[in-house]
Amino acid sequence: MTQRSESTTAGTVPPGGASSPLVPSPPPLAEPRRHGEPRVWPRSFHDRLTSPLPGLKTLARFAREGSVRPGKEGLADIARLPYAPAPLPHADARTIAVSWAGHASWVIRIGGLTVLTDPVWSRRILGTPARITPVGIAWEALPRVDAVVVSHNHYDHLDAPTLRRLPRDTPVFVPAGLGRWFLRRRFTRVTELDWWEAAELSGVRFDFVPSHHWSKRTLTDTCHSLWGGWVLTAPDGRSVYFAGDTGYGHWFSRIGRRHPGIDLALLPIGAYDPRWWLRDVHCDPEEAVRAHLDLGARRMAPMHWGTFVLSAEPVLEPLTRVRAAWRKAGLDRDDLWDLPVGGARVLERDAVTRPVSP
Repeated sequence: MTQRSESTTAGTVPPGGASSPLVPSPPPLAEPRRHGEPRVWPRSFHDRLTSPLPGLKTLARFAREGSVRPGKEGLADIARLPYAPAPLPHADARTIAVSWAGHASWVIRIGGLTVLTDPVWSRRILGTPARITPVGIAWEALPRVDAVVVSHNHYDHLDAPTLRRLPRDTPVFVPAGLGRWFLRRRFTRVTELDWWEAAELSGVRFDFVPSHHWSKRTLTDTCHSLWGGWVLTAPDGRSVYFAGDTGYGHWFSRIGRRHPGIDLALLPIGAYDPRWWLRDVHCDPEEAVRAHLDLGARRMAPMHWGTFVLSAEPVLEPLTRVRAAWRKAGLDRDDLWDLPVGGARVLERDAVTRPVSP
């Protein structure tokens, strides 16, 4: 499938004369767009797919072979899934804190703001058994939510019952084409962005970046809205990358080039088996570590596992495999923030991290 080309800038010649090698410059970031700006989008974003959606042959194979649930042995470790709710850490404008509510739902404290990612506080989502771990953060324990970012419209990332709990004037940042879903629900501060576009809120920058995924919420809206991840950048320049839902591919290195020195990457590691069925849209743990390296991020926090049973791998396998891949890559163990559901971590301004005790 075709991709929209990414703009680049020429390298600069460093001191030392024309014989010195060119030092490439990262592509420039877009100027922030106005909040709630009316936009006109194409009816379909099929041209943004990095792999074809399943065809008849694939669906027939799935009907013959496919299982998207673990067997009895794969479910046996549900009671051992890490679950340790911690209080939300104190965070001011000089600190970055992340708390994992489960799946792709994070509470990010950055630049003095409280931002929710793909908030799903429901016990059950359409077409999926109930959560196998409770929500790690009580809704009542949340401070005022200053903003919400949404990666795409699949039910495990866009949950209407949870969003109904929010005041309708909460700023919401969403992919291109998804704004009307929120406007129909009377949200009044909805900003839609295309890939590589950005907006700002109280000095915090919200950049929408590509992912290897797709969108669909009904029988007739396949790829009618875009999908992607978010880079949140504090006024002091530190940043958190929220990948949303994605397979492995070329976008990670391009995101890292545009956003060098990402301080923390929140990357999905689950819902990957059977591989022939899910490879194009979900990273496995080893691919998540490769994505972390491609990004050039300083730290990684795994997500998208241990909350809903969406695929056939054993429920604890994503955690054991990501730890093994991290060791094999020779990375510092302290930089893998493998939090329990409900866990939290703080990145101080001097880049020293500390865990938050339950």
